[in-house]
Amino acid sequence: MKKVEAIVRTFKLEELHEQLWAMGVRGMTVTEVKGFGRQKGQTEFYRGVKYTLDLIPKLKLEIVLEDADLPRVVDAITHIARTGRVGDGKIFVLPVEEAVRIRTGEHGSNAIRTETKEELPPPRRPAEVRLHA
Repeated sequence: MKKVEAIVRTFKLEELHEQLWAMGVRGMTVTEVKGFGRQKGQTEFYRGVKYTLDLIPKLKLEIVLEDADLPRVVDAITHIARTGRVGDGKIFVLPVEEAVRIRTGEHGSNAIRTETKEELPPPRRPAEVRLHA
């Protein structure tokens, strides 16, 4: 099993969610994060005064999946999140030693599997993400 951590622009969430759902990804954690990299912050004006935000708001997606699903999920995230500008984000892939579904006690791959597609309800649109300053 692998864990994909993707840091992406906030406005890419809906498109990523829809594509990953269509690909069969049935679990994802989304966290509001702030950080910097090559983008080095952004300059804003407030009441005529210029100031720099050193930490840029982004979203962190976390997905645990089978090794066989890794290439297509990473490719999908890369394709959708890319704008061609500095600040598009990063994808990290980490090994997952163990997973446990707390409700049932299932371990390993059984803990991250879901029902078949026929048994699943239709996808819900993700709630609007509001970043707090």
